[in-house]
Amino acid sequence: MNRVGFAIQVRRDKVTEYQKLHRKVWPEMLDALRRCGWKNYSLFMRDDGLVFGYFETEGDLHSARSRIAAEPVYDRWQLLMKDYAEPLGGGNSGVRVTELQEVFHLG
Repeated sequence: MNRVGFAIQVRRDKVTEYQKLHRKVWPEMLDALRRCGWKNYSLFMRDDGLVFGYFETEGDLHSARSRIAAEPVYDRWQLLMKDYAEPLGGGNSGVRVTELQEVFHLG
């Protein structure tokens, strides 16, 4: 089992709405994440909208995202979320999710 950490920058004007939507994630989206092997999935957010996400999976972030992307509910969820994230670090990089390197684990 691999631990995956990632960061997303939510637009400041969308922070409250993003939090509200994540308090009631669709049951079919939760089921799809479980089917695709996402375990212990958590999101943490700073007041400025920086999100740290964590989950455990058999593969890496890329393979986990590929599996969930094959689920019909994923496209609907992404359509809902498309205007919430902005490129990390500002600018026009287009990068919305950045995988973070694990530097310590107390196992």
